[in-house]
Amino acid sequence: MMDKSIFRQYDIRGRAGTELDEGAVRAVALAFGAYAAQRGKRRFIVGRDNRISSASFRDKVVEALLDSGLDVIDVGEVITPVFYFAARHFDTDAGIMITASHNPGHDNGFKLLLGPSTIYGDEIQAVARMAYAGSRLESAARGQLEFADVHPAYMEAIKNLVQLGPRNLKVVVDCGNGTASYVAPAVLRELGCEVVELFCESDPSFPNHHPDPVKAENCRDLIRMVEMEGADLGIGFDGDGDRLGVVAPNGDIIWGDTLMILYWREILARHPDQDCIVEVKCSQSLVDEIERLGGRPMIYKTGHSLIKAKMKEIGAIFTGEMSGHMFFADEYYGYDDAVYAAARLLRILSNSDRGIVELLADIPVYHATPEIRVKSTDTEKFRIADKVLAHFKEHYEV
Repeated sequence: MMDKSIFRQYDIRGRAGTELDEGAVRAVALAFGAYAAQRGKRRFIVGRDNRISSASFRDKVVEALLDSGLDVIDVGEVITPVFYFAARHFDTDAGIMITASHNPGHDNGFKLLLGPSTIYGDEIQAVARMAYAGSRLESAARGQLEFADVHPAYMEAIKNLVQLGPRNLKVVVDCGNGTASYVAPAVLRELGCEVVELFCESDPSFPNHHPDPVKAENCRDLIRMVEMEGADLGIGFDGDGDRLGVVAPNGDIIWGDTLMILYWREILARHPDQDCIVEVKCSQSLVDEIERLGGRPMIYKTGHSLIKAKMKEIGAIFTGEMSGHMFFADEYYGYDDAVYAAARLLRILSNSDRGIVELLADIPVYHATPEIRVKSTDTEKFRIADKVLAHFKEHYEV
């Protein structure tokens, strides 16, 4: 029996082998294949991160889709942004990315792509109901399987989209032994940076630190290496390459809301008078700076799928999250790509005679409590969330 907790707001995720065993993997793939086919989507892209369970999950996913008569392009081990890029590059209809993002190595899961967008919320719950019901697409003919390496096309696209300025930059890149190891250092070198690699060997046991650069404890080695190398910047990537963390030469961690100020300064200078989505966890300094630059800040809820949908709804050209997701639609495709976000940051620095510390020196510091995470089981977490929601609905206008 599938554990219902695997069906989250933005993706499907759980402990591989128990909460998400091979039977559940096949059931979800069959259900999503049927869900997509009902909407006229029959050409799938499949990618996976470097987790130990990802290869076997891939086998079950591809087998289920082919058994359903659906065609599959397998792009192998890729970061999630390369998976998104591949969907556009090959003009596929739907896709399954096998990843648990920044979760521990024993977890795994899926991000489900329908057309150009990942599904979330009610759509994921609809797939869950179909999986529990054993829904599948009956087909007399087996689908066709292709294999493709999209990395060269992705690297060429980034190189064509982002040209650095005259200032040479030395950058320490920490991939945390995640899937970004395959692509991030190579892309930044191709752009012209001197790259010092740190933990850029793919290793699904994540032996050095957890690949989540938004947590300060995971940036300690990066901070030390930046200081030791006298680098202009340190950049850390999460496990599937859709979030980044940034370290300044003085050892400071540049949090997501502060990083967005640098991006907004460049973007609003070129595209004034914009509605600017501000994730609710961001500080007042970001709101103040957007207003100073002539933008209109719009506070919005957390969640990468929710934010991408809101961007599309209002035609927003950029936003980001405190967690390190950055979404560029001014010169890019609107999805969260940490490698592209790193390239955009390096473009800003390479066109300035000031370092990142100097560029941010005029931003006021607002003191706020850090994000507090209380450990609990998924069952307890959902029960508490429902109880809190009921309380506020009873006492306030929600």
